[in-house]
Amino acid sequence: MPVEHYENFPVASWLLPPGLRTPIEAIYAFARNADDFADEGERPDAERLALLDGYARGLERIERGERPDDPVFSRLHDAIRAHGLPIELFHRLLDAFRQDVTKKRYATFDELMDYCRRSADPVGRLLLVLFRKDDPANLRDSDAICSSLQLINHWQDVAVDWGKGRVYLPQEDLEHFGVTEAQIAEGRTDGGWQDLVRFECQRARAMMRSGAPLGTRLPGRMGLEIRAICAGGLRILERIEEVDGDVFARRPKLNRGDWARILWKAFFWRPAPVRLAAP
Repeated sequence: MPVEHYENFPVASWLLPPGLRTPIEAIYAFARNADDFADEGERPDAERLALLDGYARGLERIERGERPDDPVFSRLHDAIRAHGLPIELFHRLLDAFRQDVTKKRYATFDELMDYCRRSADPVGRLLLVLFRKDDPANLRDSDAICSSLQLINHWQDVAVDWGKGRVYLPQEDLEHFGVTEAQIAEGRTDGGWQDLVRFECQRARAMMRSGAPLGTRLPGRMGLEIRAICAGGLRILERIEEVDGDVFARRPKLNRGDWARILWKAFFWRPAPVRLAAP
């Protein structure tokens, strides 16, 4: 699955063991379709919520032991049964996607993190169950990586999200740095904008680095995949900073040279110190 289509999922899934690709594809298909219900097209909110409710009913059928005919749910049924995947994690994803439809602003960073715990963290937890590596330390680090990836995606997509009526930058941070929503609407990077973006990038970077030891604990291809994910997320943060936070003129993203650099870092990963950002 192309990273530009759903960046919360692993960025180098071809590194994963072949035996896990089928259940991972089932997870991705479910999450991708549900995310599209919340995000894509011109549907009214009521229709988006109805589609997500339909997906919730599909999960309930699997919980009852049924195997739905729909290919998305039949594959998901097989993955859940074969690998003991907690179905509650799929419900959390749907809850986050519903929230995307109904909640357009976040007063505090804690509110935003509550969203990330449902929109991003379940994916990492499902992968760890597949790997049979879902011990408390691994789950903690996976949550940090996944939440960081979600934040990075938000900082990339400030302009895109504004077009959908959403602002994920916490209102308390906008106020602290003296940034208004009118400034976002106009795509202006003056005033406190650069300081705000720098602060948010530092916060996401510290979170990513706090979870990065997961990539050195997991063996073989699994560890390599996690290290590539971390390197990719950190490189996108550098891209955002290289343009001084101007995510309006052009969305920062990875290029071919970045991918070579990411793979090199994944093979020769060295832990970096974690510095907590303070406003």
